[in-house]
Amino acid sequence: MICDVNVYLSRWPFRRLPCDTTSELVSKLKRNQISRAYAGSFDGLLHKDIRAVNQRLYDDCKSQGANLLLPVGSINPALPGWEDDVITCHEQWKMSGIRLHPNYHEYELNSPEVKKLFAMAAERGMFIQIAMRMEDNRTHHKLMQIPDVNFEALPGLMQEQQNLQVTILNGMKSLRGASLTRLTENPNLTIEIAMLEGVGGIEKIMQQVPYEQILFGSYFPFFYLESSLNKLKESQLGMEIEKQITWENAQKRFTNT
Repeated sequence: MICDVNVYLSRWPFRRLPCDTTSELVSKLKRNQISRAYAGSFDGLLHKDIRAVNQRLYDDCKSQGANLLLPVGSINPALPGWEDDVITCHEQWKMSGIRLHPNYHEYELNSPEVKKLFAMAAERGMFIQIAMRMEDNRTHHKLMQIPDVNFEALPGLMQEQQNLQVTILNGMKSLRGASLTRLTENPNLTIEIAMLEGVGGIEKIMQQVPYEQILFGSYFPFFYLESSLNKLKESQLGMEIEKQITWENAQKRFTNT
């Protein structure tokens, strides 16, 4: 069994992707033995009606991905009324987590709204996923030059909410060295492997990050699903560690799912 913590539904705004319909995506996941997938929505990047984005996400997961797709709602704390979006995700749609895109929504993690958001999530037992980037900066549309998220404030935020689980998505191309070590000093901070590069990449990153804090993520359908699956084959992990990374780590941390 494999749990994929980094999947997106709907359409990437700048081009069509293979398997960018929910039915095709679900079929591809099932063919590759993905038993559970935490899904956000590409619509959450640019749409202002976040409630409608999350409603469509919930409906698609329920109608086409039952027992496989778990919706992770988009929240934009730069918009008025974002607190109601958190409440709706948790109480109406029973979502276990929320997904943030600070760089697309133009706010910093040291803002008062983010501090309040972290407190709300912790109080409700929800996890938070933060996407560091969505694509290589060399391929950005010339009118959409989006910088990586600055995580300098994240350790302090997490220290204030000691039971909150936070996962960084799409971070393994940029996070290295001391910056990664500082973040993963908190055992409630996890990373996923979608943008991890190099042969034997998981083995190498395990020299810096405990395997208990590494999750399987594919960033499908933006990336080929096989790319992350091959990362498992390229590293000599052993059955027990591979099982932890592909399934058990996520299940232990996202227990209310």
